[in-house]
Parts: sequence; C-alpha cells; structure tokens
Amino acid sequence: MSRQDINRSGEMEVFVRAVELGGFTAAATACGMTPSAVSKLVTRLEKRLGARLINRSTRRLQLTPEGCGFYERSITILADMAEAERHASAGEQVAGYIRINTSGSFGNHVLAPLVPIFMGLYPKVSLEIVHTDRIVDLMEERADVAIRTGPLKSSSLIARKLGATRNMIVASPDYLRQHGIPNSPAEAERHSRIGFSYSRAQEGWPVKFGDRLVTLPVTRGLQVSDGEAMRHLALAGAGIARLAAFAVKADLEARRLVPVLEELNPGDIEEFYAVYIGQGGPLPARVRALLEFLSENVRL
Repeated sequence: MSRQDINRSGEMEVFVRAVELGGFTAAATACGMTPSAVSKLVTRLEKRLGARLINRSTRRLQLTPEGCGFYERSITILADMAEAERHASAGEQVAGYIRINTSGSFGNHVLAPLVPIFMGLYPKVSLEIVHTDRIVDLMEERADVAIRTGPLKSSSLIARKLGATRNMIVASPDYLRQHGIPNSPAEAERHSRIGFSYSRAQEGWPVKFGDRLVTLPVTRGLQVSDGEAMRHLALAGAGIARLAAFAVKADLEARRLVPVLEELNPGDIEEFYAVYIGQGGPLPARVRALLEFLSENVRL
C-alpha cells in the first residue's frame, strides 16, 4: 500500500478509541466497524510502524511504551486537525476581517445605516469599507465583496441581487429660482447638467419626448468621479443632476432638492448586486454572513 493510500488520521482515531474505550469491541461500535476490522487495522498499523503498540489479553488492552508515545501524539494531532477544520469549514464562527468596495452613494445612504446592526450581530467581525465609483478588480483590491451595478465582466465572479432603484433628475430650489424650471428637453439643454467623468458613464440622460426616448447630453464643463460629489454640487446650486432615488430621498423630503422633468422620466431602473469571487471552494463564514445580511436588509 502506497503512503498516499493510507488514511493515517483514520487509523489514529480508531487506535485512540480502542485505547480510551478499553477494547476492540467497544471501539468497533463507536467507529461503525466490526471487532475483527478494528483488530486488523491495529495489526496493519503496528506492522507499518515496525513496533508493537498494544499487548492484547482476553480481559483488557495494555499499551506498550511505544504505544503510549503514539497514543499521546495521536491525541495532539487529532485535536489540531479538528481545530484546523473548525477554522476552515463553512460552519466556523463568524469572525475576521471583511473588505467591502462600494460607491459613495450606496455606502453613505444604504450601507452606513446597516453597519451598526451587522456589527451588533457579529461583534468579532472587522469591516473596512472603501468608497469608489470605478470598477475594481476584487483580487487586486483584496476586496471580499463589491457592490456594483450592471453586467459582470468576469466569469469568476458571482453576483447576488440586492435590489433596484429608479434614477431621477433633481436640482436645488435656489438653482431653479435663479435659472428657471426646465419643462422640456430643449429647455434642459440650456441648464448646467452635472456629469460623471468615468468611462463607463452614460453618454447622456434618457428622457421621454412624446412617444420617443431621447438622450439629453451632459455638460462637459462640470464632471465628477462619484455620485456623492454630484449630489453635493446639486445641493450647492451648481446645476441639475441625475441620481439614484435612494441617494436623494432625504434631500427631497427636506426640500433641499426637488425633482426636475419628472413627467419625462422614462422609469428606467438601476440594479445593484453584491459581487464576490466564486471560485476556490466554500465562502468563509464571515463573507457568507455579510451576503445573507445584505440580501435580507437592503432596501432601495
């Protein structure tokens, strides 16, 4: 029998049971084996090791000096294996470090209120939240989970849908008092329209124009790299902006921002996903707990 064909931990476990339970019959019952199978296993073990481990008698088993040493080391090895499996298995305690990559808008308006709840449920978890609107490589960024919108570009990634939100055009009341309220795409083109600077951004804003859908171009003079920067510029009166409804919900309720061209809103939605690397075995318990928590608690 080759070395790789030997179940060495299984041999150790049966041997330890035989010693602790005081006989082959009791060990066989505990291990789901026959007494003769246990006896043959111990004999094979002794033959492979080249040492007698147990002196047999009709009444009891007696360990030899070599058997005592092997028994003590076997206990240590089996305990270490059990500990390693507890830490590596999917059922391990929810603890450790999680790095989350998300947009500033989602991070501030959706994720932030949920963080204290998650930390209360799993106090042994440490979170790092990185805000960026650009698409990141999860491996390069050492991110466990990323919150994204749109289709996946990598087949190694798995996405779990968290929800969807509509987009809407908004502006501050002060800006509209100074520049007027646009009521058509043509009138909106005379206003400052804040755009995104990253390459995956839409070329313009979709709006209804009669029975057609037209694209309202975005001003090149004022662009930002993330949604929160756009929101703050809109609040400051720098122009009109198109943002996710959840990002401006509180501003609309407080009248810091108001809807613009809402009757021309085509009702398109943006879907949000928790994205993670899906290859390489079961997810760590801490990541699985976070994904389940987000699925159950995110409301857009």
